[in-house]
Amino acid sequence: MKKSLAAALTTALVVGAASTTFAAANPFSDVPAGHWAYDAVTQLAADGVIEGYGDGTFLGNRNITRYEMAQMVAKALARNPQGTDRAALDRLAAEFAEELNNLGVRVAELEKYADKVEWQGKIEYTYKSHRADSIYGGKKKINQDDWIFRFEPIAHVNDHWTLRARIDAHNDMSRNDSSDFNLVRGWAQGDYDNFQVKVGKQPLYTNEDGIVWDTEYSGAEVTFGNRLKATIYAGRLSAGTAGGWERHAGAWDGRQSGSNGEGNFFDAVGASGRSGTDPSSFQAINVQYSPAEHGLFGGAAYYHIEDDDFGTKANRNYNYSKHGDVDEANIWSVNAGYKFGRKAQLWGSFAQNTKADYEDNSWQALFKYGDLYGGGNQKTKKGSWAVWAGYKKLGSNTSLCAINWDDAFAGTKGVVAGASWSPMDRIVVLCKYFNGSYIQGDGDAERLFGRVEFFF
Repeated sequence: MKKSLAAALTTALVVGAASTTFAAANPFSDVPAGHWAYDAVTQLAADGVIEGYGDGTFLGNRNITRYEMAQMVAKALARNPQGTDRAALDRLAAEFAEELNNLGVRVAELEKYADKVEWQGKIEYTYKSHRADSIYGGKKKINQDDWIFRFEPIAHVNDHWTLRARIDAHNDMSRNDSSDFNLVRGWAQGDYDNFQVKVGKQPLYTNEDGIVWDTEYSGAEVTFGNRLKATIYAGRLSAGTAGGWERHAGAWDGRQSGSNGEGNFFDAVGASGRSGTDPSSFQAINVQYSPAEHGLFGGAAYYHIEDDDFGTKANRNYNYSKHGDVDEANIWSVNAGYKFGRKAQLWGSFAQNTKADYEDNSWQALFKYGDLYGGGNQKTKKGSWAVWAGYKKLGSNTSLCAINWDDAFAGTKGVVAGASWSPMDRIVVLCKYFNGSYIQGDGDAERLFGRVEFFF
């Protein structure tokens, strides 16, 4: 039975993985050129479906185990054959379904280890138009056209550890300014059952959905759990992330009317206070529960930041605290929502900085429908889409480094709406709109945002 089964499976594998014949070098010393199986063995070895032993032999007369056969099936399937070849391999996959399932991650990730470094990334074009009241009367308008070329390599170390990075280059079309490629993030990541650890300069985007953090930090974080997850963070935020300021229409002046660059765009919305010049120490804990398809979800978080830019006795910052002598931020947050299946979701989040006296809280309430909320990724399929709408209030001294460049800006409150659509695989068109006012003062603010993403 073993011999007849092995012979039948070998014949099917030859059909499934070696649909063409070519002259290949003899990979095994015990398979001579005149052997009846020579062509099949050399083809399968060249395709990476079978491997011999360390001494250069094939040992073709040895009975193989079902696990060894399952691994050959998995490797052949990874080549994605079509037609009758695919049908033969599908029959083999059905025969060895249990073994393929038991092999688990090791078989599922055979392709991943074919190349140690997986290169992916995107090219995106973004248009932003911010309009707000001026102290001189009328509206001020600032536009920005920006291209980003981004690489996001993943180096596979072993079954659990990967090295990840993000490398960006910008081109501000409105001023014809461009930057060299810069390493924005680089970290090591270990993934285990119900446990993950990250070390290095890594992304910081937490469960409030962008109203507190959308940046990176240098340090370490550990996550425990599956549906119920707890994450502990410790590290440093770069200079400029935290400062202690208020944004309002009254801070506009004539010098800001022509600003277009990313940094100038940030300044041009009007602000008083201190820009961040020193790095911040950062510690946090985040707990979140998420259901599978539908039901209630929610969580809470606490962030502690220490930074002299908030204000010290020697250099007081009265736009952060009344006495100007507070040099830390304590931010707590809660979030909750309900999933009505895979596409519909209603949720909200609230955050409060207990150390700030001005613009000390942020909140949002949103409803979305669709399967492409926000931007896409390398797995985005043609026809995916989503729409969403809601209300946001982003206090400048709570939303220290939030998603401030899309719809609502830190220091503003108002109505937001957006939509995203994928006209082709790995291409996403995204638009957002904000209409509201500044938290401080009587000034109104409006923002248009559009983006096209090409993933590779």
